[in-house]
This record gives sequence, structure tokens and C-alpha cells, in this order.
Amino acid sequence: MSNATPPSTAAVVESFFARFGAGDVPGLVDLFADTFDFAVSGTPNIPWSGQRSTPAELPDFFGSFGRVLGPAQEYNVTATVVDGENAVVLGHNKFEVLATGKTFTNHFALHIGVKNGKITTYHMYEDTYAIDAAFAA
Repeated sequence: MSNATPPSTAAVVESFFARFGAGDVPGLVDLFADTFDFAVSGTPNIPWSGQRSTPAELPDFFGSFGRVLGPAQEYNVTATVVDGENAVVLGHNKFEVLATGKTFTNHFALHIGVKNGKITTYHMYEDTYAIDAAFAA
């Protein structure tokens, strides 16, 4: 791809959610740059919380959802705002935690930064209180 124009921020975000919804972990990993700024707040109870910076760390992150959560009872993206290399995605979801049988409803905001067609920033802001309570026995 010598002179190919990289995909736009909007196209990368759209591809991200299509691959996430399909459970395409290798496809998701392929969207990320070689190094990136990745942060998801939360307690140690929340398996996907933490910071990451390399593609090798992503399969465990994206795979954790299917291991610990039932299928999405709700998953809606309500808005996507793109400004140059930055996108903010707003939405909400509802999941059951398999280990406890408890559900949580979560409103989220996700900041995705894209440079040269690859994700370089991934910051998830979600209701960690509700999620942590659903993981508590």
C-alpha cells in the first residue's frame, strides 16, 4: 500500500464497531498501531480494566468480554462525533456477568484517536461502579 490513502477516522471507528460486534478479535487488533495509549478505568474485579500499549495485549482484552459476560442484552451506539483524528462514541449497554448472574446497565463514552488509519488512542469511560457491583459475589 505505497500510495494508498489511509482510512478516515470515521471509517476506522465504523470498522471497529463492526468487528467488535462480530467478535472478530484478530480484526480488532489489526486496527491498532504498533504502540498506542489505551486506558480503561476500573477495579481489579473488572477483567478488562487497565492500561495497555501493544497489540499483543489486545486479544486478552477483547476476548475477556465473551469469557465473563453473557450476550449483550442491549448494545446501542447513540452518537459518534468525529473531529479530525479524534472520535468520541457515546452509547449504552446491558450485560449479565456469568459468574454472579447479576446484570449491569452501562452508559459509556469512548475516545478513539486515529493516525495514518490506525488506532493510537483508546480511552473508555464507563460506569465502573455498576460494573464492579455486578462482578461482586
